[in-house]
Amino acid sequence: MARSSSAPASTQSPKRVLPSILIGLGVFLLVVAILIPLYTVGRLEKTPLDLEITTVATGTGSVLDSRSLSAGPARVDENVPLVSQRFVTTEEPSDSDRITVQAGSTLRRTDRQGDTGLLTAVVDRVTIDRVSSMPVDPVGSIQSQADQPATEVPHTGLQYKFPFDAQKQTYPFFDTVARKSFDMTFVEETQIEGVTVYHYTQTIPAQDLSQVVASPTNKLALPASTWGVEGGDQTITMTRFYENTRDIYVEPTTGVIVKGQEDVHQYYARRAGTPEVDVIRAPIAFDDNTVEYQLGRARDGMDQIALIGRTIPIVAGVVGLISLILGLVLLLRGGRGTGRPATATGPAPDAPTQAYDARGTDGPGHDWTTDRTEEIPRTNLRKD
Repeated sequence: MARSSSAPASTQSPKRVLPSILIGLGVFLLVVAILIPLYTVGRLEKTPLDLEITTVATGTGSVLDSRSLSAGPARVDENVPLVSQRFVTTEEPSDSDRITVQAGSTLRRTDRQGDTGLLTAVVDRVTIDRVSSMPVDPVGSIQSQADQPATEVPHTGLQYKFPFDAQKQTYPFFDTVARKSFDMTFVEETQIEGVTVYHYTQTIPAQDLSQVVASPTNKLALPASTWGVEGGDQTITMTRFYENTRDIYVEPTTGVIVKGQEDVHQYYARRAGTPEVDVIRAPIAFDDNTVEYQLGRARDGMDQIALIGRTIPIVAGVVGLISLILGLVLLLRGGRGTGRPATATGPAPDAPTQAYDARGTDGPGHDWTTDRTEEIPRTNLRKD
């Protein structure tokens, strides 16, 4: 009677599959480790399109009581509490390469209520490159008078943030009062609450504001007695000048301005650099809450860039290298263990099965490396 038999399905040994999987995984992870910093980090190093930032700066200084100019003599109030607020939002046009920023800024004296305490109000609009933070088309605008529309003003420098990977160098920095840029010079590397920052400073020499904005308050003709200078009833024309020293602290990886302070001085004078009646003179600096908020923004940006640009590639590279080496080792070991190709997958039908003693000397596939040396039994030569 014929025996029925069926050939087993051909399957590849797991010992051969595993090295291939490990080698493929290793190569994949090494490629990932190389490509992530090249292509992904660049997408993170762009100014977000959903900006909505409020900064607050405070100070105490001298402020001209503008009402005194109509009655004379001019009176300058001392030790006036001041607060400067700036609200930054994103507007159109904004896309993958550029972002339009609109910033509304006010300066108030907090010892007076409502509009009587408002000293200045400015709406600034600029379109910047999302990586370099430098201005691009279209031309920006500034509105500084409530009864006048915004005026087109070319912006020529940094303003609300520095470029990613900021350097220890001089940058042009735009001033909305003077409406032009001045050098912002690197001073030192320092730390704020454990975060490394770059300190930059900018000095703005006396600027004739009557040449910047055609406002009647930027050039006034009043009696000398009103100005509080010699001349009695003689009419004296004075011009409004502006000077400033600005210090900012930038987290260099993200370009976030963590801390800022200004020493603002506006005054009336007949000659630049010779103040006669102060309009405002005060140091104004970010308050603690603003510094903490800006530090948080900088830390978040740094963490994202470090995770994608350094941590993930390092982990992927290490795991990939280990996987590749392990796969190659297993592949080489498997190759040495199969030097003699198999001729059959099992015993032929009707063939007798040969049995071997576990202690035999020539069993197929016998592994001698695991055997222990045994004593050779002695032959009994004596006959009973």
